[in-house]
Amino acid sequence: MTLPKMERAPNPDPEFSRSLRAVVRNLDRCYQCSACSDGCPVAYAMDYHPNQIIHMVRLGLREEVLQSRAIWLCASCETCATRCPNEIDIVQLMDSLRQLSIREGFNASINEIPQFHSLFVEEIKRGGRINELRLVLRYKLRNGAFLSFKKVVDDARLGLRMFFKGRLRTFLPKVNQRREVKDIFSRTLGVKR
Repeated sequence: MTLPKMERAPNPDPEFSRSLRAVVRNLDRCYQCSACSDGCPVAYAMDYHPNQIIHMVRLGLREEVLQSRAIWLCASCETCATRCPNEIDIVQLMDSLRQLSIREGFNASINEIPQFHSLFVEEIKRGGRINELRLVLRYKLRNGAFLSFKKVVDDARLGLRMFFKGRLRTFLPKVNQRREVKDIFSRTLGVKR
């Protein structure tokens, strides 16, 4: 498979490539066998397949990678990493790229996914675990989903079914190690306590 045509000449950034090589295990071992892409369950919807993302990172194509749909569509299922003969931590790469994309303010071509990702991380930072009900409500408020009456009714029906089947809890037990969770965020993302 060939890379899609780019509308403008790429502007390589060697520091981008160097910084990711320092974080992602075995990134330099990739020889483009495509085993990761062949096994990826969401590759059909990506603009660039996982092996192409690796290649673009190694070339230093910062903007093209950070604006791609692929980094947001990655399901982190680890199929790619399991299939990789060189043990490249592709899931770590995709997660690092998502964090960079958010930090540097790149507008993703799939805007809802970065919004949900940010809210998901905020929920963990806030309470040490995910409160699904609060997460969904915050997400729906942020993206304007409450403007459609039909959508609100459909979501309420689904929520009630989930609640009665025990799949949606309104209150969660308190996390005892909240300080440790905040320390993890402090060390990894530079977030103040």
